Amino acid sequence: MTHALPSRSLPAAPTGNLVPDLTGVDAFAGDALISAAVAENAPWSRDRISALGQEVWAPETLVAARDAHRHLPELRAFDRLGNRSDTVEFHPAYHQLMAQGFGHGVHALAWTAGEPGAHLARAALSYLWNQVDGATACPTGMAYAAVPTLRDTPELAAFAERTAVHGYDPSFRPVQEKSAATIGYAMTEKQGGSDLRANVTLAHPVGSRGPGEAYLLNGHKWFCSAPMSDGFFTVARTEAGPCCFFVPRWRPDGRGNWEVNGIVINRLKDKLGNRANASSEIEYHDAWAILVGEEGRGVRTILTSSDYTRLDFAIGSAGLMRAALSQALYYNDHRSAFGARLSDLPVQNAVLADLALEWAGATVLALRLARTLDHHDSPDAVEQRLLGRILTPVAKYWNCKRAPLVAEEAIECIGGNAYIEDHPLPRYYREAPLNAIWEGTSNMMVLDVERVLAREPKAVEPLLDEIRDAAAGEGRLTAALADLETSVTSPDAGGRRLVTKLALTMQAALLVRHAPPWVADAFCASRLDGDWGPTFGTLPRSADAAGIIAFARLEWA
Repeated sequence: MTHALPSRSLPAAPTGNLVPDLTGVDAFAGDALISAAVAENAPWSRDRISALGQEVWAPETLVAARDAHRHLPELRAFDRLGNRSDTVEFHPAYHQLMAQGFGHGVHALAWTAGEPGAHLARAALSYLWNQVDGATACPTGMAYAAVPTLRDTPELAAFAERTAVHGYDPSFRPVQEKSAATIGYAMTEKQGGSDLRANVTLAHPVGSRGPGEAYLLNGHKWFCSAPMSDGFFTVARTEAGPCCFFVPRWRPDGRGNWEVNGIVINRLKDKLGNRANASSEIEYHDAWAILVGEEGRGVRTILTSSDYTRLDFAIGSAGLMRAALSQALYYNDHRSAFGARLSDLPVQNAVLADLALEWAGATVLALRLARTLDHHDSPDAVEQRLLGRILTPVAKYWNCKRAPLVAEEAIECIGGNAYIEDHPLPRYYREAPLNAIWEGTSNMMVLDVERVLAREPKAVEPLLDEIRDAAAGEGRLTAALADLETSVTSPDAGGRRLVTKLALTMQAALLVRHAPPWVADAFCASRLDGDWGPTFGTLPRSADAAGIIAFARLEWA
């Protein structure tokens, strides 16, 4: 005998206090810092950047970013008949994002615009794109860094031309037959990691030696980013030492045609984050390559592009913080508890304001670094080059270290709903630590700052001068400057403590100049004057939390 359950009516489903997805908000126009920087330094780019800003929080963009990370790339080592194919297949959402980012010129505007402030404008695009998807921001950043090196090598003219195109062509064929190109990097080997001088991959000349000549490479690479790129910068050894080479996916066959180059993809990495972007382990089997720069100077050659990639990680981390902050502010503005909006509760209000200060400092620091690249022809070109030399590792170090903390706190600001994979924040959280690893770990950035102070001590002067200009009337910044002047001249100068001082003092100076007084005041009081705890939400009582949040808030209903 079956017994029917007693019929009971369910309580009515709640209809209020539920927060919908953050969509349809202009990520550029509503961002006070980025829109002001573009208006001041690259007004010609406003419409272009605004177009991307309107797509960042568009529903179709959010769906593509979600799907690209749910449906991961797959290695096709062999075709149906058992022949090596060494290709990677991606979900259509990945190609949609690539077409979107490359179509907007996130990778190339600095090299194609021919206008003042082009590097800052491209940084603004990258800042916005990193709010969409860090996985496809890797290929855009690598392409950005590759263009000047490609242009300096006549034998790679076809790659230079197509890499700078504002477009995307995913077809697997010789670059000469494509409308656009993407570029990857394959540097590290399992035994050396960041120490490229420990690489054991060997290169032998096909005929003549020297820049622009062909060599055959044999060896392995433990990390090869974006293995379906049209070509890769890599490091291999000759008798002269480490050399920089460019390895295309297709090589000339000697009969006027093209054949697939000797690149074997062993497997794809199963990564914590950045999962939509394929990272792989590869081997070179007589891979045909072009020498870039002089033999034995490969590490120095490749470092010429690292300034661009490190800038991109600094600006990308600021963008990631902005995305996490936007999610936290939006949710807390639309959710109520204990009779008030979450964003109005004093205990939560203080956390949101603190996160906003972290975003503001990271953003102005990265934008200032981008501006150093826009002064090559100006009267202060030498000072800007020196400033960029020290600011690059400082900004890369600090912004990348802070991004994971902001992402974690933003998750807590929302609660359990942000710990579910349906929400974008788990993706941001997994993405954030990677920026500190790629293109030089935090300790490598610290060592680079120490190297600058030892070999180019004048590089710190433009940084100190800029802080001096902002310090007048701001006692806390003046005191921090005096401490910094002592620190950089100390025989024991160096370490993370010094780099942290450089970052925070420069951030404070930039906010004094480019942010409202109540934002700069709270930053100086907390980050410089020590009136701050070890966690977010411990700002001094004098901080105008509501004003700081209003400055950071995008325009949503």
